[in-house]
Amino acid sequence: MATFELQRTVPLSAAEAWRRVTTWPRHGEVVPLTRITVTTPPPTGEGTRFTARTGTVPLGFDDPMEVTVWRPPAGDSPGFCRLEKRGRTVMGWAEIEVHARPGGRSRVVWREDVRVRFLPAACDGLLARAGRVMFGRATDQLLRRG
Repeated sequence: MATFELQRTVPLSAAEAWRRVTTWPRHGEVVPLTRITVTTPPPTGEGTRFTARTGTVPLGFDDPMEVTVWRPPAGDSPGFCRLEKRGRTVMGWAEIEVHARPGGRSRVVWREDVRVRFLPAACDGLLARAGRVMFGRATDQLLRRG
């Protein structure tokens, strides 16, 4: 499995940073060739399911995910969300943490452990680097956009 982590400190409250990185359809706005479809009714919480469809017909794949832990930031407690990837092509998990920082700032930590079916383990390093770059750019855009 390819594992990566990225961190960003931003001039946003923890609640606002949390909202920006956990509004799932927004991810489709910043990840190229990707559309997000939430398949469960709002509000988001444990059990929320959504699918990221990446690619174009006929070349593309679905990345279905389920929120298995949902703890928004509250007071001094950081927010924590865990997503389990439930697909046949993409498997693994992602975790998002949002920590309040002094001066109305927050630190966002994105951790992901991903495996792609049919991709040999020898490609894990390349996959981790690509994930760090792609999700780093996506996270930057999510946090910049209101």
